Amino acid sequence: MKEISSIDASITQETPLIDVSIIVVNWNTRDLLRQCLRSLYVQIPSTSFEIIVVDNGSTDGSVEMIQLEFPQAKLLVNPDNRGFAAANNQGMAIAQGRYFLLLNSDTIVLDRAIEKTAAYADLHPDTAVTGCRVLNPDRSLQNTCFMFPSILNWFLFSTYLYRLFPRSHFFGRERMTWWARDNAREVDVVTGCYMLVRKEAIEEVGPMDERFFMYAEETDWCYRFRANGWKNRYTPDAEIIHFGGASAVKLGARRAQLANASFVQYMFKHWSRPRAIIGVYMIALFYVSRLSVLVPKQLLKHHLDNQKLIENHWAGLKDILSYQPSFRTKAQL
Repeated sequence: MKEISSIDASITQETPLIDVSIIVVNWNTRDLLRQCLRSLYVQIPSTSFEIIVVDNGSTDGSVEMIQLEFPQAKLLVNPDNRGFAAANNQGMAIAQGRYFLLLNSDTIVLDRAIEKTAAYADLHPDTAVTGCRVLNPDRSLQNTCFMFPSILNWFLFSTYLYRLFPRSHFFGRERMTWWARDNAREVDVVTGCYMLVRKEAIEEVGPMDERFFMYAEETDWCYRFRANGWKNRYTPDAEIIHFGGASAVKLGARRAQLANASFVQYMFKHWSRPRAIIGVYMIALFYVSRLSVLVPKQLLKHHLDNQKLIENHWAGLKDILSYQPSFRTKAQL
C-alpha cells in the first residue's frame, strides 16, 4: 500500500494506464467505508481501475482499517479535515485513469455500475460528468441530479411548492420531482456522491474549487463544465446504494453554517451582487418555512430527529441573517 502525506503532482500526467481511478474521501466513516471498498473489490470489474482513499484527519481508526484490510488501495492521509473539494483534488492529482470516479464513502456500488457508467460515457464523448441511479438502503429511489440554482428555483424549493405539486414540471423544476430517474438524459448537476468525470474535461476546466469546503462544490464544477461546452449526463443503467449524510450528521448545527457558506459562495461567484443578495434571503426563507412546520410538530410530539433538524435550521437561520462578506471565503471546521 502506498501512503502519501502531501501531494505536489498536477492533474496532467503521463498517458493513463487504467480506465477508472476511484477516489473516495473519508472523514470518520470507518464502517461505511469498509462496506464501500468491499463492494468495489468484490465486483472485480473487467475495466482496469485503481482505488485512492483520501482520509481527512479521521480519529475513528479509518486509516488503520484501510492499512490492514485494503493494502492494495492508495492512501493519502491528511492531518486535519481539508474539506471535500480539496481532498478530491488531492486524489485526482495522482490518479492515472482516463476517468475519475468521485465516490462517497457511504455508498455501496452494485452490479458493475462503474463499468456501465464508463461505457455510457464512452458513447458520449462530449460528456464531462456522468451520474447513475441512486437508491436508499431500502432500495427505494433517492432523487439525484438537479437544476442549477436560480432565484426562481430557490423560491420554489424554499416554500415547499415542489412538494405540493411534485408532478409539475414548473413547481418541481429545481428537484426535478416529476422525473422518475428511469431514462438517460442530459442534466445540469450530477450529485456528488457518484460522479464519473472525464480526465480530458478536468484538464480543460480545472479541478474542484477548494473555496467550497463542503456542499455546492459539484454544482460549481458542473456549471463550469457546461460553461466550457461540455455536457453532464445521467444514466439509469448503473445503480448504487447511498446511505447519505454519514459525515455531515457528525457536524451537528455546523452543517447548516457550512451549507450557507457554500451556497453564498456559489451565488457571489456566478451571479451579480444584487441577484446574490436576493439569493441570501431565499436561503433565509428556506429555514423559516422548515421551522414553521417542524416546531409545531415538535410541540405536539417530541421526536429526537425533529429536534436535531430544528437546531440545525435555527442555527442556519441565525447564521444567514447575520450574513457577512467573509462567507465568500473558504469555510473552516
